[in-house]
Order: sequence, then structure tokens, then C-alpha cells
Amino acid sequence: MLNSWVVMPTCLPTVLLRCHTCSSERFRANGKFRVNANHKLLDAWLLVLCTVCGDTAKLTVLERTNVRSVRPELLDRMHDNDPGLAAELLQDPVLRRRNRIALDWAGAWRLDTGGSDHLDREVIDVSVRFAARIPVRPVRLIAEGCGLSRAEVERLITEGRLVSAVRLSGKLSDDFTFTLKR
Repeated sequence: MLNSWVVMPTCLPTVLLRCHTCSSERFRANGKFRVNANHKLLDAWLLVLCTVCGDTAKLTVLERTNVRSVRPELLDRMHDNDPGLAAELLQDPVLRRRNRIALDWAGAWRLDTGGSDHLDREVIDVSVRFAARIPVRPVRLIAEGCGLSRAEVERLITEGRLVSAVRLSGKLSDDFTFTLKR
């Protein structure tokens, strides 16, 4: 029987960007946007606050974009300061590259295993799905979901009793499956 686990975000990740005021490197997004119109051109920013001094930095979302080329529902969501839109935009690799930022997901996600009834079986087949592109080490997910230590998970991998089609070392943010034989 295939078990389904889901890696779900619990809050917005921390934005890694150097603060110009205090040299801190951590900002938090609260879902606030600033939209500025200059005739037929729009600029839009996602506002992030320094976790140390509270200074505001702007992440460019739209830059000198013609008003007619912006979807009205996107503009409405920015005017409404939609936190869901902020989460979507922080996931966008183009926005991250343009603004030269990285994300820190520490403490901003949880693993939903659907209960612990699978732990007593001899063979466990698990499908892990990511609700957002959260880079996590599969060894950590397996250890947390099965109630094992990371060292024990590493030992199971080397013994061949924990197998997957993907490499379990390093970080993943894409769905994967694995089989654990006890």
C-alpha cells in the first residue's frame, strides 16, 4: 500500500538579503506590495522587513511595465496585499534571480504523514509530494516521518534496505517515492 506524505509550508520563508542599514542578512515578507503608476507604466514591489532593525527593502516584481500587459486580477491581488501572491512570487526563480535573493525555509514547513499506522509494517512504500518548492534533505524527511535517526536512515541506505529512484543525498524540492524494508 502506497502512503502519501506532503511537505507543506507553514509560513513565508525568510529572505536572505543584506540590509543596508544594519548589515543583517535576514528579511521577512509580510505580503505587502507597493504599486506605482507613471502614466501608462507600472512599477510594483514586494516589501520585506529586516528582522533586526525593521528597515524596508523592495523586491522588484514589475518594472516599467505597460498597464495593458498586466493581468487585472494580478493588479487587484497586489492592491489587496495578498499574502498568497507573495508566497507565489517568492517561489518564482526569475524574481529571485532578478533581485539576487535566496530563501531560508528553516522552520517554515512541516511534514504531514497522515498518521503513524504505517510504521509497524515490514515494507513501506511512500510517495512524498511537495506543496511548494521547499528544498529539504530526503534523509531528514524519512527520519522525521518514520521516527528514525538520520544516522539510522543513512545506514539503511548503505545496506540497500531504503531505495528510491532519486538520489537521497543532497536536497530535493521535487516529488519522489521511496521503499523502506525493515
